[in-house]
Amino acid sequence: MTDHRIALLSSGHQDFVTRMLDLAVRGLPPGYADGGFVFTRRARRDAGGEWTAVPEGRSIRYSAIVALGVATLDESRQRAALAGDGLLDLVGHLVKRLPEVTGPGDAALICWAAAQAGHADVDLALSRLAELDTGPQIYTVEAAWVLAALVASGVTDGRTERARERLLGGLAGNRLYPHALGQGPLVPRYRAHVGCFADQVYPLQALARLHAAVGDEEALRAAERVATGICQAQGPYGEWWWHYDARSGAVVEGYPVYSVHQLSMAPMALLDLAEAGGAAHVAEIAKGLDWMIERPAFVRDDLALTWRKEARADPRKIVRGLRAAATGVHQGMRLGVLDRIYPPVAVDRECRPYELGWLLYAWLARCGQPS
Repeated sequence: MTDHRIALLSSGHQDFVTRMLDLAVRGLPPGYADGGFVFTRRARRDAGGEWTAVPEGRSIRYSAIVALGVATLDESRQRAALAGDGLLDLVGHLVKRLPEVTGPGDAALICWAAAQAGHADVDLALSRLAELDTGPQIYTVEAAWVLAALVASGVTDGRTERARERLLGGLAGNRLYPHALGQGPLVPRYRAHVGCFADQVYPLQALARLHAAVGDEEALRAAERVATGICQAQGPYGEWWWHYDARSGAVVEGYPVYSVHQLSMAPMALLDLAEAGGAAHVAEIAKGLDWMIERPAFVRDDLALTWRKEARADPRKIVRGLRAAATGVHQGMRLGVLDRIYPPVAVDRECRPYELGWLLYAWLARCGQPS
């Protein structure tokens, strides 16, 4: 039986998404060890010239996102994705690591995962989140995760109201979200007007989930505004572009284009919005999937992963910096010559576990209710 979200797609897109979900379940175990996930699986060529994927590092953040994705699976597939462990084993390890978490974003993700999994220590995670979410400035992504965690945990007091007001205030005078909310040093002045795709997707999702939970019409309108903005800016081949001018919604710099945006993050937020009562942007979701379908080399069934992104041959991120500075001086300034100097010809051959976690969550979760 086709899942309710996948059923919105054409048969060809349904087949592709189903294939990707199977890949995610197979691709998670190689990055799982000792109750948590690695930071990335990075490509290496072996002696015979074939690609392999080598695990590197550890990540609490990515482990928590995977927990959210795995929570959407039935128990047998949860254990398949976690190399035999159960979901509560993974969440339990994350809760135990709360004392070493230093940022509100990671604490929020653990809280959200604990609530999603029905873990007994949700209140402990909420307490740690309250300790960390006290500064005058916060990254937009982390602010969105805080609201999403509070909604998932059923918190309806002043904490949720503060998180709500912070996100809604971030759109004041802006078409889309900047990279940080509040006053402080997190973002250099020359790019304070710039927000990335993640800065749009996660607030959109959190606000949609807030409306689904408590009927907050203002939150729904804000989510609709962001969704309209990113859909209007979508590239001609379905690209979900990377950097935007928050004031106008114009694209500052399109590249890199990330596979996780095409497969997971855009569908996740837009489908949450539709389920919360907002517009259904199914055509744009399908167009984003087409970008991946038309790049079959990005999907490695043999390694059970997708390559991370298509990027410019610009290791120092010169294009992003110059365009951010230029649009800070004059809205809409493109510096088009940079497209010729730094064409998008590089492929980042790695896969981070959160990419597979959000893939599961995007297509199998339900907005406003446990999976």
